[in-house]
Amino acid sequence: MNEPYAEIDPPRAGIDATPGPLLLVFGSNGCGICRGTQPLLVAAMAGQDWLEHLKIQDGPGLKLGRSFRVKLWPTLIFMQDGKEVARVVRPDSVAAITEAMALLRAA
Repeated sequence: MNEPYAEIDPPRAGIDATPGPLLLVFGSNGCGICRGTQPLLVAAMAGQDWLEHLKIQDGPGLKLGRSFRVKLWPTLIFMQDGKEVARVVRPDSVAAITEAMALLRAA
């Protein structure tokens, strides 16, 4: 799990066309809650090589987060073949993340 949020704004069409499982993590490098959630993400993602993930810097003027109606950071969106399967906003435990991950695996 990469630590900094990437300062990219990929087009939504590309995300929707991604085959297989994908985890989008929206947040900000300057967000204290996002930094506090990082150890939970690292623990939940340990050994989960089957799940591609993107940590994306969100903020004003960035369209991808708006297209997913992201309002709070961090927001984790679990997708399968371009469709949202589960969402976790401001996870407070590893279990919250792994439960959503289980929904994705079952999809």
